[in-house]
Formats: sequence, structure tokens, C-alpha cells
Amino acid sequence: MALTAAPQVLAQSGHDARIALGRRLFYDADLSRDGTMSCATCHEQRHGFGDGNRAHPGVTDEPGRRNVPGLANVGGFSRLTWADPRQTTLEKQAAVPVFGTHPVEMGMAGMQAEIPKRLGADPCYRQMFAAAFPGRDQTVNFAKVARALASFERSLTSRDAPFDRRTLSPEASAGWAAFRQSCASCHKGADFTDMAYHRLGPPTQNTPDQGLYEVTGKQADRGRIRTPSLRNVAVTDPYWHDGSAPTLHDAIMRHGLPLPAGRESAIIVFLNMLTDDKFLTNPAFSLPQTACDKNL
Repeated sequence: MALTAAPQVLAQSGHDARIALGRRLFYDADLSRDGTMSCATCHEQRHGFGDGNRAHPGVTDEPGRRNVPGLANVGGFSRLTWADPRQTTLEKQAAVPVFGTHPVEMGMAGMQAEIPKRLGADPCYRQMFAAAFPGRDQTVNFAKVARALASFERSLTSRDAPFDRRTLSPEASAGWAAFRQSCASCHKGADFTDMAYHRLGPPTQNTPDQGLYEVTGKQADRGRIRTPSLRNVAVTDPYWHDGSAPTLHDAIMRHGLPLPAGRESAIIVFLNMLTDDKFLTNPAFSLPQTACDKNL
């Protein structure tokens, strides 16, 4: 019995070690060119792992193109970005902010060898990588970095908002009813997104962001953007894929819905019930203070 149980224990230990490693890497600015930007620079826990700005510039101060989305329950998403259907795994998507050039974010393009060099010079990191990826191959490389980051991101579950606990006020309940009637065709499911690409309004060729069209080249895809999740939406402002809607009111009005008087305010009350305060303060998701039994 003990012989058969041991591999399961080891597997769970490795899984937990990958999450711990991914958490430390998530907050480590050594993944950026000049050591000034980590994943958490843009994905802040208090903002539901969104940003709070319209868009965030990268290490070269090149303006960001799109608003930083929150990461609540991202491990269950089938499409991970605003308008790139090629990004379907967290492991693959990790390379986009680190090595991407449109726009430059963390600025490590052409410097792939620098990441294992930096991390491998830290004895604690070598210990953490060995625990996270036990076996003969003890090299530190970006493939393992991406796997660890993905493991941490999959741990970012948010399922304890007032909506989940069914503790809605009468006004919030009225907002939920109005939301189901007016919004739930796209904002559906446990995370309030159909994961599909939509465009509100006619397509235009003179805007700098052409959405899904930039990947597919199909005219029908001009301006189409993936439906965002609404988990913790009250703390992920500003809204829209370019951050151009400062408030929930602005975002709702942008949809052009024929809402009767009072219905919009009730919907906003309901949307505030999607805020998971424990998720925003969970110490398991925050900047780690120790590693390898030492203070960082």
C-alpha cells in the first residue's frame, strides 16, 4: 500500500512546489530586461490581478496597446487574450509579455539565455526548480519558468464573492435579473464570459487596434474582441479592451442597451457583488516574503 501511495505524494509535492516557484517568479523583475518589471507590475492583486490603468507601458516606455485583464480563474479560460486565438495555454502565453515586441513589455527578446543565467545564479532558485521539477534534468530554462508561472496562475481561483454565497440585497437581486435579461447572452457561465469574439458597432479601418483581424486577416474580424470575464469587475477599472471606459456606467452605456430607468444602477449594484475580497487579499497569492526558509 505504501509503495503505491508514494508516487502520488511526490506528485502532489511537485505540484505545490511548482506553484510556490511560479508565485516567486510572478513577482520577480529579473524576468525583464532591466529588472524593473515583473508580471505583478501589471497584474496587481488588489485590482483582481488587473492593472488600474488604461494600458501599461513596457520597460522601453513604449505605450501599452490594451488594458491589462484580471486573472481570476484564468486557468479555466479557453482563450487567454483579448484578440489572439493562438494563445490557448498559459505556458505558451507566458512568452508573450516576456519576449513579445508588439508592444514591448518585459523586453527580453533576443535575451533568452539571460533568464536561466540570472535565476540559476541564485542557490535558492536552483533548490526551488529542483523541487518543482524533480528528475535528472536539473537545468533552469524558460520552459520550466513558463510551467511554474502557469501553475501559479491556475491557483488564482475566485469563487467566494457575495454572488457565490447567494447573499444579494434586493437591489442586487433586481440587478441580477436585469443582467440575465440584457447582458448574459455574452457574459455567461461561471466567469461571465462566452470566450467568444464580438464587435460593438460597425467596423472601422482607421483605428490603431483592429482586434482579431490583426491575427486572422479576415474583414469580418475587424474590431472583434474577446468577451471579458466580469469576476471582480468593480476593481478592474478602467474598462474596455483599450481602457477607454473609466467607470462601469461608461462601459454599460457603450453597449447601447435600451435599459429602462433604474435598471442600469441595479446592474451596477449586482456587478459589485462579483467582488471576492478574500481573493484580493489572499496571502497565498501575494508577494512572497520568504523562500528556502529565508527572508527575500
